[in-house]
Amino acid sequence: MCRWTTSDAHLCPEPVLSCATAAASTRIFVPLPSAASLTLICFTLLLVTAGSATGACPPRAGHDSLQVLGSGVNCSWTLERHTRSYNHLEGDVRLRRLYSANKFFLCIDRAGKVDGTRRKNYADSLMEIRSVSVGVVAIKSVSNGLYLAMSKKGTLFGSVKYSPSCKFKERIEENGYNTYASLRWKHGGRQMFVSLNGRGKPRRGHKARRRHPSTHFLPMLPS
Repeated sequence: MCRWTTSDAHLCPEPVLSCATAAASTRIFVPLPSAASLTLICFTLLLVTAGSATGACPPRAGHDSLQVLGSGVNCSWTLERHTRSYNHLEGDVRLRRLYSANKFFLCIDRAGKVDGTRRKNYADSLMEIRSVSVGVVAIKSVSNGLYLAMSKKGTLFGSVKYSPSCKFKERIEENGYNTYASLRWKHGGRQMFVSLNGRGKPRRGHKARRRHPSTHFLPMLPS
């Protein structure tokens, strides 16, 4: 049985509820979602349904929502940046000095001779690196306008005219350096790389390997 009791501490006593009614007062009430939350949930479900039906990807949002919305949908994009994607560089032109891991700057003189120099501000070492297609560049000396080229035998030289022999595949290696392999020529099915040996002399392309320091170049901003 429940009964009403009064408190003697007040002039106007307040009722005190006991037993089952007191237990009921301890119930936890879960608030219902707001109208804005319901609208957002309905909109998210609509996007998922539309994406599944059409095979399209949902629009980019926060990382958490992408993991939910992307489930079950074949999307071409991902959250992480593709380290081998060069689409943003197509048509790009950069002025750089190519500094090798052997501590030489690649240069092309007026006679078309390719060499390495330790002089930091040597005029013939300033290069214009132009992206001619995705992941492919042309390298031209700013001082004399000669293009870096590679012959069928893997010899580097400066070319007056731009040709397929002047195209190089630019790749960012794991150590942060770049490698440049001839797009046109290969030796025994293997790529031939731009390379400077320990004395700053160009090596034949077929003698260079991707992981060798002589093929690694750091594009440095001109000072």
